[in-house]
Amino acid sequence: MQVKVDIDESVGCKTCVDEYLQEAILMNDDDIAVTSDECTDCGLCVDACPTAAISSD
Repeated sequence: MQVKVDIDESVGCKTCVDEYLQEAILMNDDDIAVTSDECTDCGLCVDACPTAAISSD
């Protein structure tokens, strides 16, 4: 599974960051990044995102 982020759909609520405790999601004012080294493909961030800005294939 590969996690993808659509920055245009993100509202910056940080729900994904709060939900996932492994620090796999990094967020600043302009960008969201999923670090592949830390991501365990659990899907918690995908399920937590209220705007569907995060998806997986």
